[in-house]
Amino acid sequence: MTNQETDSAINLGGASKKLSTLLDNYYVRKIAYSALTLLGISILIFIIARILPGDPARLALGPRAPEDVVEQYRQALRLHEPLYVQYFAWLMDVFHGRLGISLVTFRDVTTDIAEFLPATIELLIFSLVIDVIGAFTLGVLSGRRPNSVIDNFVRIFAYAGIAIPSFVWAIILQLVLASWLDLLPAYGRLSLGYDVRRITGLVTLDSLLQANIPAFFDAVGHLIIPSLALAIGTIAQEARILRANLIENVNKDYVLNMYSHGLPSSVIFFKYALKPSMIPTVTIMTLDMASLIGNAFLVEVIFNWPGLSRYGITAMLRKDLNAIVGVVLVIGLAYTLASIVIDLLVARLDPRVRYKR
Repeated sequence: MTNQETDSAINLGGASKKLSTLLDNYYVRKIAYSALTLLGISILIFIIARILPGDPARLALGPRAPEDVVEQYRQALRLHEPLYVQYFAWLMDVFHGRLGISLVTFRDVTTDIAEFLPATIELLIFSLVIDVIGAFTLGVLSGRRPNSVIDNFVRIFAYAGIAIPSFVWAIILQLVLASWLDLLPAYGRLSLGYDVRRITGLVTLDSLLQANIPAFFDAVGHLIIPSLALAIGTIAQEARILRANLIENVNKDYVLNMYSHGLPSSVIFFKYALKPSMIPTVTIMTLDMASLIGNAFLVEVIFNWPGLSRYGITAMLRKDLNAIVGVVLVIGLAYTLASIVIDLLVARLDPRVRYKR
């Protein structure tokens, strides 16, 4: 064997070893499984959207459109072809960055998602901030003093928050804070008279980039009620979980041993009891973050919020096939990313998981 052949064999062996190491990586496998999950979701929702009753071409063109025009549109949508042919044609478009033409806006669904998604992301960011602050504050206050007045209040709030849907909270908050007390705006993203040029699609960020401070505070005011309506249910659930885990961990042997050695109670509680108690809460919180997109459907309608969830409702009512699949894929992608974030956070909070991997 020549030196060149020997070098090639060594390089090939090294590349094979690197590939094997890469495939053994937990997060690479996680991403691969997530991609397969998204593929399965796309197949399922594509088939469901196609077999629903109703003629998408007729719904798109209206009842007065001539039949020959409707037939041509059916041909353009490939509705006469088998489902697997329609799906593979759609999948090839996805690989080229296209999700098909919307039957309502007559634009590429990718363009529609790029227009409406930032409004939903902005709403979710503010909801998440309220969620994190509210859940950890109430959970810690309740878990540190079980059966106290604060604990009883938190438990009552948790029951009400879980039992009442987000859109009902939206109506209640709209009536109280916007209509009766007139503290906050009732709908929309900006009041009349404010003009913010679109840069990122996030009105609060765009107003800051343009140094338009009055518009920034007006946009924040419009975000408070819908964000709070979305966050109440998740705050209630996560606060209960954190409370239960805190009470359980505080009574474990290793914590009682620290008390017996005279360590300060605040150090024991916040350093040794709170951290392991956060793991289930963070797991649920990350999944709730993804589920907020689904919960935002009716909230965005109530507040006239021009987001992706409202766009998805319109697509479902009008049987906009490509838009339905696009919106569901975005929600599926959100859950996939949330799953990966959960693993990263849990590994950070629990070294045993990190070392095991």
